[in-house]
Amino acid sequence: MGAGDSSRLLGHQRPGYRTLQTDTDTSHMEVTGYQTKRWRVALCHIGSVLTAGLLLVLFHWKPSLEVQMKCKPCALSQADWVIIRDKFGQCFTTRVCTEALGEGSLEHHPGARLEDRRTSIAIGVSEEEESRDTIRLHEKEEKNIMRYYLFEGMRYVWIERRQMYCKVSILDEGWTCADLHLSQAGLSQQDHNTRRKIYGANLIEVPVKSYARLLVEEVLNPFYIFQVFSIVLWVCDAYYYYAACIFLISTISLGLSLYETRKQSTTLQNMAKMSVGVRVHRSGGEEMVVSSADLVPGDCISLPADGMLVPCDAALLTGECMVNESMLTGESVPVMKTPLPAGSTIYSPEEHRRHTLFCGTQVIQAKSYVGREVLAVVTRTGFCTAKGDLISSILYPKPVSFKFYKDAVKFVLFLAVLACIGTLYSILILVRNQVPVGQIIIRALDLVTVIVPPALPAAMTVGTIYAQNRLKKQGIFCISPPRINLCGKIRLVCFDKTGTLTEEGLDVWGVVPLENNHFMPIIHEPRCLPAGPLLYSLATCHTVSVLRAQPIGDPVDLKMLESTGWRLEMMEEEEGELPASQQFGMKVLAVVKPPPEEEQPRDMKHQLPVGILRRFPFSSSLQRMSVLVKLPSEASAHAYVKGAPEMVASLCRKETVPMDFSQMLQHYTTDGFRVLGLACKPLSSVTTFEEALQLPREAVESSLSFLGFLVMKNVLKPESAPVIHLLRSANIRPIMVTGDNMLTAMNVARSCRMVEPKERVIFISASPPSPDEPAALKFIPAEHSQGEEQPEGLSQPRDGCFLQPQPCHFALNGKSFAVVCEHFAELLPKILIQATVFARMLPEQKTQLVCSLQELDYCVGMCGDGANDCGALKAADVGISLSEAEASVASPFTSHVANIECVPTVIREGRCSLVTSFGVFKYMALYSLVQFVSVLLLYTINTNLSDFQFLFFDLIITTTVAVLMGRTGPAQELGVERPQGALISVLVLGSLLLQTALLITVQVLSYFITVSQSWYVPLNSTVTAPQNLPNYENTVLFCITGFQYLILAIAMSKGYPFREPLYTNVLFLMVLILLFGLMIWLTLYPLGFPKTLLKLQGIDDLNFKLLLLGIAALNFFTAFVLETALDHGLLGCLRRLRRKKPSKKLFKRLEKELRQQQPPWPPLNQALFATPKMSIAVR
Repeated sequence: MGAGDSSRLLGHQRPGYRTLQTDTDTSHMEVTGYQTKRWRVALCHIGSVLTAGLLLVLFHWKPSLEVQMKCKPCALSQADWVIIRDKFGQCFTTRVCTEALGEGSLEHHPGARLEDRRTSIAIGVSEEEESRDTIRLHEKEEKNIMRYYLFEGMRYVWIERRQMYCKVSILDEGWTCADLHLSQAGLSQQDHNTRRKIYGANLIEVPVKSYARLLVEEVLNPFYIFQVFSIVLWVCDAYYYYAACIFLISTISLGLSLYETRKQSTTLQNMAKMSVGVRVHRSGGEEMVVSSADLVPGDCISLPADGMLVPCDAALLTGECMVNESMLTGESVPVMKTPLPAGSTIYSPEEHRRHTLFCGTQVIQAKSYVGREVLAVVTRTGFCTAKGDLISSILYPKPVSFKFYKDAVKFVLFLAVLACIGTLYSILILVRNQVPVGQIIIRALDLVTVIVPPALPAAMTVGTIYAQNRLKKQGIFCISPPRINLCGKIRLVCFDKTGTLTEEGLDVWGVVPLENNHFMPIIHEPRCLPAGPLLYSLATCHTVSVLRAQPIGDPVDLKMLESTGWRLEMMEEEEGELPASQQFGMKVLAVVKPPPEEEQPRDMKHQLPVGILRRFPFSSSLQRMSVLVKLPSEASAHAYVKGAPEMVASLCRKETVPMDFSQMLQHYTTDGFRVLGLACKPLSSVTTFEEALQLPREAVESSLSFLGFLVMKNVLKPESAPVIHLLRSANIRPIMVTGDNMLTAMNVARSCRMVEPKERVIFISASPPSPDEPAALKFIPAEHSQGEEQPEGLSQPRDGCFLQPQPCHFALNGKSFAVVCEHFAELLPKILIQATVFARMLPEQKTQLVCSLQELDYCVGMCGDGANDCGALKAADVGISLSEAEASVASPFTSHVANIECVPTVIREGRCSLVTSFGVFKYMALYSLVQFVSVLLLYTINTNLSDFQFLFFDLIITTTVAVLMGRTGPAQELGVERPQGALISVLVLGSLLLQTALLITVQVLSYFITVSQSWYVPLNSTVTAPQNLPNYENTVLFCITGFQYLILAIAMSKGYPFREPLYTNVLFLMVLILLFGLMIWLTLYPLGFPKTLLKLQGIDDLNFKLLLLGIAALNFFTAFVLETALDHGLLGCLRRLRRKKPSKKLFKRLEKELRQQQPPWPPLNQALFATPKMSIAVR
């Protein structure tokens, strides 16, 4: 559409060219609109022809430049192209597409509340016409046109009212649960067609590029362009063998790289591909089977009883489903899904996850209630689904920002500057030697290929590949190899508790019943309980289901049911449902029957079964679950509730909760037991199955009568304590993040030595603002538990001054954490520096915690079992999931061995890989410098190395050495020291400069010694190499530099403290010995064929040859001493001389500030209030 009438269309709301688009998932993207101009495009084509295609290559490297050259900035609503800058600062370009929507409209979808009906998906609506049908445009336009672009698989549509492009999923964000229940009727065919155009196909398409396309993209990589340029140069300079060899190697590595890339894309495509037939309801009451690719949000689908693979995200409306979600979470226990409650709350997949079927999960069985089908309504399709999100995170991972990689690029640029200086020098020398101009150009450019090593990128990844293979052998799989180096910098690890630090399942320890509102002694055998509410709550309050005669469900629920001895039977549709209905007087979902008489205790016999009418599943945010049950002898139903004791007590009538509730709870939780509260309530209003289905959850879970505690024992895994102790002694902070009770968490923290017996604990209690009081925060010291013995072999933390004793640990729960984040944001960093235990944390709070710790410059590791830790595992720098999956997509690392021993292993491998990368990098840089210096020396006297000498150095020595150097494994112990993270540092640059000075000295010295010999004959300087080869200068420098390559390989292969000693890398050692032997032989007795091939000059003076070996030995000794001195002493001296700079890491500066603060922080037992200005007032 023309730009002429745009102002009329957009009314006065003239947006800038740039719109900041913020999405719900905090991915901030800056989107800029551009409109194509034909004359600009024509100019670009002319430019491409004139620069022989160089402009096209530049456009390939920087697509945003192409858009800026061919288009001019414009308002987003008129753009043909957009440039997107994501929150990591990366730029992308994409084309804006248009789609005619015909006569359809989005008016009548369930979520279209009045104000949203203005959400026009058209190009524009002027203010005067906004009162009219928004999807229809002014008279000139015959059709509604939707503008959208695709970015990372996701579709973004232009929304006029917001004046921005939004994810297409925003159109259904306003749906309430009641709206979704209205969708049971299904969509009309016309509505369906309109939505199909708006939302696109329900496919997660993984682009698989053809080999030809991949080849072009790979060859246009700057590195390969440099390779091609080098090969052409070498051919011009008559280095045919060398050029052919490098060409062959590059071709093989390119082929392997293309094959790997394509194989990975195909694997991912097969994993994402899903097309099944689905039964869909249409609004006329008809049913049809459609391909899952045609599903749109709002479609009502029917689930078969024997289950299916879920092709989209859908909200369950009727019936119950047992779902295996291991593909998403790595959690192998099937999850029970129940119908979405019909209410006015806004539907959210996260909040209603127990009522949501996620794309890619497997429904094992679906059960209908009242003889009807199991229905669900589609809520998200394609890349907007949970599976789409996962595939997207693999396809477009968060860029690993690591200083090491940035420094490596800077360093290569530094080498390029050196090459330029060398080139100028060589031009001057060659002009002085009267070499022809053509030859001068080739020689000068040749120097550039010498100093920037072609094998550098490959060599840099060697250490990582070896580490990945070693981890694989130990059952740890890694899907993001660049993160292995990040593991070496970890300073803090967050651990989930259940299933990570403690065993997965819990054993029932006993039940604490009530009598006359007082707690009775614990009963360790629940099957000895008399018939009554407490026993019935244990037998029925769970989401266990039966699949092929096997009970399945949450491990806690299974243990609880097992402890009663009762048996669960699901009611099948076909077979004898009548006896159950007759017995209970209504239809029931399931029946729980007492154990056979012979298994029951002598003194009590249970005869009557209990029928389950409805279940409200457990929810993290509600911290409870409940069931409605029916006893055959009673007319009305009962509700039973089980959950976090504090939560259950808050829902009970005050008079039913014993006075010593808190003391009794504390008694068990302090001993590390997991405690659940049980409560019940008669429901006289429910007399039929249908009434039970209509009852809202809030009505069930209120005014309850407290029944008692279920006490479960959660055993610490034997590996947890040693690993935590190891991490602490290596100065790596462990933190516990759990959804469990605070005191249970504290007990586990003490048991696994996260908090040592003599260390202080301070509880942080924060309360949100009330109408008459602002938000308050209090630091309460924990009373020291009595009689704790000191574990043996424990290094005592040294006593500080009187005011500030031991390092103290803060402990806070999810509610306090939320209050601190919102009202005491400026205290959050100080709290995070010392907090060790976070209890009752919701999954999204775990993610928030990880991100807050990263903001303090911590490199954060997270170890969890994958189920509700997905967000945190993804957000952490290094996420390790303990899961059975081959590679859990939730995190970069997956350990098959389900304990935390993998954490120190991964850190040790990370440190080893990082040190290896440094070593190899320094080696490759110094190898280039050795060759650069020797070639410059030879240029000065108008000669050079021969073709096969270059080949011998580059392939036989350097490549073998660089590849094998990284095979050395990690050191066995985990020390306090951490490896360097920055390449551009005093240590690395100091080492490089000193080694370079040494190698120049040795080469120049050997040259002058050669010239001073009595038998020395100068070379013929009227011709250049290879015509004036062999000659003495070339031969001597060949021998000396050959030794220098090997000496540097040993000097750069440091073992202690992060790697095993050099001799443990047997293959590398053998190769070094062989190469040293070869070099000594070539120096002392070069024989026929090798001598001719390498163009070496025979030297008869044995003493001189021995002198060369002596120089090489001296070089070896000096290089070694230099590296050792740098490592141990020199740096320390430099640091002492230099003023101590404040650390770049925010958490280190904060720690120092806290140590020096007087009076010591925090103020204990004082209430701090948040004032509106966010400043703190003390009362």
